[in-house]
Amino acid sequence: MTMLVHITAAKNTRSMRRSGIRAVSGGHEGVSGIYCLPVLPSYQITHQWVRELRRGGQRTLVAVYFRMPDDEPVQVGHYSRFPAEMASSEAAALIAAQPDARGYEFFVSRPIRADEIHRIRGVNRVTGWRYMPDAHGRPPCACPICNPSGQYGAAKIRAAFGDTDD
Repeated sequence: MTMLVHITAAKNTRSMRRSGIRAVSGGHEGVSGIYCLPVLPSYQITHQWVRELRRGGQRTLVAVYFRMPDDEPVQVGHYSRFPAEMASSEAAALIAAQPDARGYEFFVSRPIRADEIHRIRGVNRVTGWRYMPDAHGRPPCACPICNPSGQYGAAKIRAAFGDTDD
């Protein structure tokens, strides 16, 4: 059985203990499911999405650890590329073998039942990357997709590139 971890808001903890993880995230080709990662020896890689997910407004996040059969199909790949479908154990080995596994993700296209959940616990608040892996040293993008109006520091970034907030 492959051990996976799903990062979510702490306010969802009671609901997940009672009825599992709902498949509400939109994946490729309009399929709904959940995003997760395999539990690897590196805490940093296993929980790499924490900091990026915090940018969405949730301040307290938890890690939901669950098991799924090794032969169950999942989609796996880097977030910026189209994913490949393979068995969960093969996908976990694929990510573990990467020299730099930042940005990889699993997509499970079914809900996770409450009896499949192994543990729910808090996560370190400063784990992971923001914007993209290796973003340090690169100037930020000033487009309205990457820096929407109202986001902290967006007006300053757009002003540095000569764009104005209208």
